[in-house]
Amino acid sequence: MSSLLSLQNVETYIGQYHILQGVDLQVEKGSITVLLGRNGAGKTTTLRTIMGFYPPSKGEILFEGKRINDQKTYQIAKNGIGFVPEDQGIFQHLTVEEHMKVAIQKNDDQTKERMEWILELFPDLKKFWKKEGGYLSGGQKQMLAISRAFVNDNRLLLVDEPSKGLAPIVIEKVMGALIQIKEKTSILLVEQNFIMASQIGDYFYIMDDGQTVHSGEMQQLKKDDELRKKYLGIA
Repeated sequence: MSSLLSLQNVETYIGQYHILQGVDLQVEKGSITVLLGRNGAGKTTTLRTIMGFYPPSKGEILFEGKRINDQKTYQIAKNGIGFVPEDQGIFQHLTVEEHMKVAIQKNDDQTKERMEWILELFPDLKKFWKKEGGYLSGGQKQMLAISRAFVNDNRLLLVDEPSKGLAPIVIEKVMGALIQIKEKTSILLVEQNFIMASQIGDYFYIMDDGQTVHSGEMQQLKKDDELRKKYLGIA
């Protein structure tokens, strides 16, 4: 497999605060890579740095071998990276249909096929096609946020804590959807729910104090009680 996304010694400031202090990670094509760590470790900042919201002060970010450090967020999105934020970013007074129309970059046959596929994956969205975002449940909002990022020809999705605030049965649906989406595009996932992360992730990176401190195959982490306890606080 070849690397789709590469971060090399990335450092990021937010104002005067030195948040990322050396992030190294790779996302392989056709994989789900999970970014783990305690609250405040820098996981969300890593995703937002990749998307250009916080330009890195040091290091390199390569997407498909091309440096994207100095690009604007809209340029990075056009390159083929979709972003699902932690707060979902759903507009209360736009319908599901309007959300998808706003998100679409090209109204071509491939986009129509992806739209049909995503509505089969998330039948709730088809059911509430004409409903405003404010009327959707938390799980339906998460489904819409993921769909909005997937509908374009994105080779990589950055997904920030998709299970946050959701009921277990809804988490199961989101997990199943992400596994199916992985067949079509790669995913870099930030997730606090280790049970979910361990079931769908192929690879992991652990962050601590703004740095990546451990990485490997998810199967290794599932067996390493000491490492999980030290950095994630779970046995």
